[in-house]
Amino acid sequence: MAFALRFYNIGFPHKVLFDETYYAKDAWAILQSGYERNWTDEANDLLLKGDLSGMEDTAAFVVHPPLGKLLIGAGEAMFGMNPFGWRFMALIFGTLLVFFTIRLARRLSRSTLVGAVAGLLLTFDGLAFVMSRIALLDIFQATLAVAAVAALVADRDWFRHRLANHLRRHDLVDLGGRFGPLLLFRPWRLTAGILFGLSCAVKWNTIYLLAVFGIVAVIWDLGARQLAGARYRKWLSLVIDAPAAFVQLVVVAVPAYLVTWWGWLSTTGGYTRDWGEHNPDHPLVKFFGKALASLMWYHKQAYEFHTSEKMMTETDHPYESHPASWILMLRPIGIEAENDIQPGTQGCEAVGDTCMRIISGMGTPFLWWAAALALLLGLYWWIIKRDWRFAVPVLALAAVWLPWFQYADRPIFFFYAIMMIPFSTVALAMAIGKIIGPADHPQRMLRSVVAGFIVALVIANFVYLYPILTADLISRSSWWARMWLGNTWV
Repeated sequence: MAFALRFYNIGFPHKVLFDETYYAKDAWAILQSGYERNWTDEANDLLLKGDLSGMEDTAAFVVHPPLGKLLIGAGEAMFGMNPFGWRFMALIFGTLLVFFTIRLARRLSRSTLVGAVAGLLLTFDGLAFVMSRIALLDIFQATLAVAAVAALVADRDWFRHRLANHLRRHDLVDLGGRFGPLLLFRPWRLTAGILFGLSCAVKWNTIYLLAVFGIVAVIWDLGARQLAGARYRKWLSLVIDAPAAFVQLVVVAVPAYLVTWWGWLSTTGGYTRDWGEHNPDHPLVKFFGKALASLMWYHKQAYEFHTSEKMMTETDHPYESHPASWILMLRPIGIEAENDIQPGTQGCEAVGDTCMRIISGMGTPFLWWAAALALLLGLYWWIIKRDWRFAVPVLALAAVWLPWFQYADRPIFFFYAIMMIPFSTVALAMAIGKIIGPADHPQRMLRSVVAGFIVALVIANFVYLYPILTADLISRSSWWARMWLGNTWV
């Protein structure tokens, strides 16, 4: 259902939308040469006519790793250098984001219903919908990040099942103070490490999520051994399980990240690709070799760009939004706007008004506001009621949201919050599960009606916003009617 909803009319508008001007062209350049290249100023107009002559021979300086562009390029390779082609893989990963969110919620809650509710809510989120229909990087990062967290939660179950099987196999009530089996090979944790590395290969800030859940994984191992009866020997987990977790999550993530740079490493024309050749006596070159040293130098330049004084203080953008506003969606971003379409033009039938075509990068308000409340309740259920399950969405959201506050002086935008909404949706779905209650609850029917009303309200809210998520023709007054927070949403 999520795929069908996002697939419909995905090639419209037939334009280069927003930051597609960077990533669609970078993707095509990587397909052709293995690295990003510069384009002429009129390249966008030429592209829409099927003319690819706007790509220049010079290497471009870009500040994000290549994986997201490689994925966009896969769509271009299949369907051509056109809006449908460069948006297709965003559609695929936007659909997979719903799938992995379902799996995460299902495993945490042990409820197929709660998993289904999480998927349904995310299917009808406006931001997830828009980001699944535009060639930006963030949908790829979010999908891989959610999959990584889901794999770690699967590893938690895997480890506990193996400890339980050990006890059954040896006819033991518990470990009796012994450490228990080593279980150093953890396939789900290896999978998580690869996925974390790939998510970082789209955008670097996934590293915060990796850091938080690396610590969480160690705590889960300690808890599992304590539950199995390791007693004081559970602390050996810090010198046995923890180093293994570091290797399988962090060390494994590094080659997963590096392999996405293969096109740049295996060619000679990329930006600063020849730095190692020109600096043979530099310590980096002597230790890592010319190719890897050049790549490390490139990373240094990209990091300095992101944290430069100019980026922090001199750059301004009308749609920048402080991360404090994201949780309540106070400042969405405009993706596309065609204003002042006159009556009789493009089918506009407005009377005493004009029409518009708008794509607003905004979430479904009722979903975001309800999810914010669910996260607060999740803190209560986790810390006060000791329900570990709510720690996952709460900590994950904190890891992908709070680090942005240190960069609040630079232009940052609401669409970065695509990393937040899958986890807040999981929190809301589990809160809805709490509302419904156990099967034998005397008020289960009434509680189920309340839960159903919440989901229906989110879907209805999405349907109401649909025209301004898809550039449908709409009168200016109808657009204003959807701007509930006035100018802060415009």
